Amino acid sequence: MAASLARGKNIGRPAGSWPRLDDAVADAEIASLLVRGDERWLSLAHRRWSRLVHAYALRVLGDALEAEDVAQQVFVAAWRGRAGFRPDRGTLPAWLMGITRLKTVDALSARTRRLELMAAAGRHRCDETVGGPEQVIDRIVITRELARLPRVQRDVLALAYFADLTQVQIADRTGMPLGSVKSHTRRGIQRLRLRVVADAVEAGR
Repeated sequence: MAASLARGKNIGRPAGSWPRLDDAVADAEIASLLVRGDERWLSLAHRRWSRLVHAYALRVLGDALEAEDVAQQVFVAAWRGRAGFRPDRGTLPAWLMGITRLKTVDALSARTRRLELMAAAGRHRCDETVGGPEQVIDRIVITRELARLPRVQRDVLALAYFADLTQVQIADRTGMPLGSVKSHTRRGIQRLRLRVVADAVEAGR
């Protein structure tokens, strides 16, 4: 399917007569592909509106990786829910942005749930701590700083810190390659250290 979409340059016209997308493929012509269920719609629509969708998601979420995930979800959701598109009720870009807003809200809700779980896990681990108040404070600080990391780094370190999973177990749990888990762990720890040091310097002023 992906290969056929990538080649979607000529739609309903003789070979060689379809203009380049950057030139003059009308929005209405792209919309008609969606209505007809033509698979080439996905490639053309993504090329035409992915930046718009990504920009909105990034502005709301403030996280490039989450915004990229949302953008991918939007076009897949639009294709799967193409029966719900009605050209007489609005333009295709407006319909896509409606889906984008919904997916962005979903992403924010998922982020909130992750942070709540992390905070709850941190409180639970703090309750079980027998090493004194300094360890309790360390866990609270780590929980707060984890919440400020990019999503993937945050999730990987949360699984390692709160769930006591090894990198191999995290790879199995998330489906990520082991090399990616190691990379995200390393970068996440580096960012945590920088943030903690910066906070300490700020507090000492």
